[in-house]
Amino acid sequence: MNRPSVTPLPRPVKTRQYNAPRRAEQAARTRRAILDAARELFVAHGYTASTIAEIAARAQVAIDTIYATIGRKPALMRELVEAAISGTDYPVAAEEREYVQRTIQATTAREKFAAYADGIAAIHRRLAPIFLSLRDAASHDPECAALWKEISERRAANMLRFAADLRTTGEIRADLTDHQVADIIWTMNAAEYFDLLTQRGWTPERIGGWLADAWARLLLISRAGST
Repeated sequence: MNRPSVTPLPRPVKTRQYNAPRRAEQAARTRRAILDAARELFVAHGYTASTIAEIAARAQVAIDTIYATIGRKPALMRELVEAAISGTDYPVAAEEREYVQRTIQATTAREKFAAYADGIAAIHRRLAPIFLSLRDAASHDPECAALWKEISERRAANMLRFAADLRTTGEIRADLTDHQVADIIWTMNAAEYFDLLTQRGWTPERIGGWLADAWARLLLISRAGST
């Protein structure tokens, strides 16, 4: 007597366990390696002279990985500038930055100058080299030129808000408009100014102290009550 054939049940297929945290950690390491390599090359050799192939080689990744992870060279530059400003791997609005909050919470103009200058000095440790690279790139690359203009206008708008905040202390010279106060601070907190002083051997701490003192001397009503 023939027994009916029995179709064997399919054997369970072993699947590789998906580890989301590990994947995210690896992606973050890859992203950081790419940005570090781009920063080193942009600062050392300039934006125009640095190629995606060189960045990939230094970061030890494939060229396509750079395009998939961040994008083309202008995108790399934007990421580097925003990270240098915020001190994190993502953009942070000005009003959410720790030193800006300290500046706003300060009650006197001198305290506000000190808090703001301290924050700017810390930022320029990271920002000045890459921002100067962006300035040079802006003369050749339209997308970098647009980014340069965007950041410059953002800084100017932030300085106008800072000037208005300073005015609330009642200590700012009456013969200066908020726009004039903003322009003076905007000029002196520039990466170029920071870079020139560091070339002369000034430390970031010394630059921060100098800025706070200089702004107080330039912008505040004198103790005698005159301007």
